[in-house]
Amino acid sequence: MGLFGKEKTNRTKDGFLLIEVRQLIHWQGPQGCIVSDRITKEGYKVGYMYRDEPTTGNPDSGWVFLAGNEDDAYMSDARNHHIFALNTVCNYDPDIVPYLDSEVGSAFIRVDHSTFEADDRSKPVFLDKQIRYSTN
Repeated sequence: MGLFGKEKTNRTKDGFLLIEVRQLIHWQGPQGCIVSDRITKEGYKVGYMYRDEPTTGNPDSGWVFLAGNEDDAYMSDARNHHIFALNTVCNYDPDIVPYLDSEVGSAFIRVDHSTFEADDRSKPVFLDKQIRYSTN
């Protein structure tokens, strides 16, 4: 039995959910981004994303992708998030693609199964699982 019910979930040797990675974006610039293990290991969709100033000298796009239920203690543990290529994260959750060209300083929150809005801190994150890893 798999982690999420009857479905057997394939994983990499490091515990990441095994997904098919197709070329979904043609990003010009550094591809690196920070992504929470809640997305890549637990099967959540991106619930909150923001774009920081990229770190100079690193292949950093500035993007950070979270499920939205991570607290400070979780994020303080470097074992709970990893650097991925943007295109790979898009394959975990294609709903993020339309927002990737947003300016540094942008932040978005998921408000339903497929929609994001600019985060004005007035709404909670809509937590959702990727269909292939849902318990429903």
